[in-house]
Amino acid sequence: MNEVRAVIRPLGEPGDLGWVVMAHGEQYAEEFGWDVSFEALVARIVADYAAGHDPAREAAWIAELDGRRVGSVFCVADEGGGEGDRGAAKLRILLVDPAARGHRLGSRLVAQCVDFAREAGYERIRLWTNDVLAAARGIYLAAGFRLVEEEPHSSFGADLIGQVYELDLRA
Repeated sequence: MNEVRAVIRPLGEPGDLGWVVMAHGEQYAEEFGWDVSFEALVARIVADYAAGHDPAREAAWIAELDGRRVGSVFCVADEGGGEGDRGAAKLRILLVDPAARGHRLGSRLVAQCVDFAREAGYERIRLWTNDVLAAARGIYLAAGFRLVEEEPHSSFGADLIGQVYELDLRA
């Protein structure tokens, strides 16, 4: 029996950016019925990253299973901080294809992002998600994140409960 090869690599190969946008759009529409406004949000996040990120403070990764893209995560600076504030990073657009689940790729992507944020000198890392994303929530909680904010909203063609999680990186 052949062993499956699961790797996490830096984003940067041709097609990576477009794949992240397409995979999010397709997967969230199929799993949760979300409309194209979610794909548009992901496209803006990816475009902002591609337009000019500081490699010392921001990075992104692709998960592959047997050479096929199946996941992603981005670590970006939280623009809410003041000039020179190295305080907070944001974990953005975590995704693992349903066909690739069970290989701990989500946990590995989150760990990669958290390790990078810590090494980059951030004091904390935050993320925004929605309560319907139960599998992701389990990964965040297992990594030590704690829920710090919750608010109902209507987005992506659905009524949702937005959640903000945070992890103190100084510990």
